[in-house]
Amino acid sequence: MTTAHTTQHSSLKSRSSSLDLIKWLAMLTMVIDHLRLVWPEMSNLFILGRLSFPLFCVAIAANVARSKPGELLTAANGRYLALMLVFAAISEVPYRYISTSGSFNVLVTLALGLVIAWGWQHRTLLSSAMALMAAAIAYVLDDPLMYGLYGALVPAAVLLAIKRPGALWLLPAVLCLLSNTRSSIVTRAMDLEIHSLLALSTAFAAPLIGLWLLHQKFTFNVWPVRQWGYWFYPGHLAALQALRFLI
Repeated sequence: MTTAHTTQHSSLKSRSSSLDLIKWLAMLTMVIDHLRLVWPEMSNLFILGRLSFPLFCVAIAANVARSKPGELLTAANGRYLALMLVFAAISEVPYRYISTSGSFNVLVTLALGLVIAWGWQHRTLLSSAMALMAAAIAYVLDDPLMYGLYGALVPAAVLLAIKRPGALWLLPAVLCLLSNTRSSIVTRAMDLEIHSLLALSTAFAAPLIGLWLLHQKFTFNVWPVRQWGYWFYPGHLAALQALRFLI
């Protein structure tokens, strides 16, 4: 058991093709989902889009798992959170133009999720206090927060699943399902409307797919998603808004 855990931790420390693949799939399904903002008749793309947020959460949890427990105050962690917050602020501008949901952009939820996951990883007084504060913010902002409090808890749940594989894989799956139940999709699903059922099923399966991919060893190379990936989110929103103006 210890050997398997050590091997898993070692694989997370190195550059991982599986992790880069997860990031690419998260970005791709996000773009596919957002195409319906330009072409409303493609609303069924919402189903595939339920993969995106959980896969981003898996990527965050995998990155947190790389850090040594107890070492919260590092340059890498400071840069990680700073980039999340800066691009969350930058992304609000194009997001407000293209979205009619009234929620904050998804990077706000992911940033809170990162801090909560740090609390579980590092278990220090500071990391615990930061995690409790982030959870409290998510609770207070549950309504305007994309995916709400449940969504903010997903990275920590995935981190727990990475460290203790098995039945705990169901925890992030349940949270992803709950984070998608704040709209009329639940009512439609209870009426056995097929697209709503597929959307909720996809949300439930998404972190399980991400965790499975994370544990695979791929022999092919995947183009690394580095810091340029932060620009992808506001960039694709701006591109979609420009496209909407042109058609």
